[in-house]
Amino acid sequence: MKEKINKEMKTSIIGKNLVYYDKVDSTQVKARELAEESIENGTIVVANSQDNGIGTHDRKWHTGEGTNIAFTLIIYPKCNIDKLEHFTLDIARCMVDSIWDLYGYKLNIKEPNDLIYNGKKVGGILTQAISLGSKIKYILIGVGINVNETEFPDELKNIATSLKIEFKQDFSREEIICEFCKKIEIILIDKIK
Repeated sequence: MKEKINKEMKTSIIGKNLVYYDKVDSTQVKARELAEESIENGTIVVANSQDNGIGTHDRKWHTGEGTNIAFTLIIYPKCNIDKLEHFTLDIARCMVDSIWDLYGYKLNIKEPNDLIYNGKKVGGILTQAISLGSKIKYILIGVGINVNETEFPDELKNIATSLKIEFKQDFSREEIICEFCKKIEIILIDKIK
């Protein structure tokens, strides 16, 4: 996965540095540790699987082994927090646009951060801004997408789905990550350079 992402990434900042884990508790937790150490701006922390992924309101995010997308983007913005109004919604739109541009399938957004298809959750965005007053220290953008998952725990079967279940085909996790990074860089470039 790491080699394929590195080969396909067509960005100048976002995703150029990749930290990869085959298995991790949470990409969001690892990214926060790395951000505190001032890792390179635009770094993405990607996991093949997560044991304890974090969703909104500290809910657990299910990430099957080798089937879904779990990554966190680390950015150090050069703007004040008020310049990032509706930021999470913009990120969700980047993912919706990525799936549309790559495959021609239209996901919906349940504002501000859920990706929905046929009334079920396909993915979500978790944005955490760490600030000092009005100055942002760093932002973590966690992305979880159910890509090729075919089975969910009983408690999720009625509320979660995947791209594969809905569209009856396999999808490239790496291709989706690279397309998303390309799109998010366009909206972020003036805020991070």
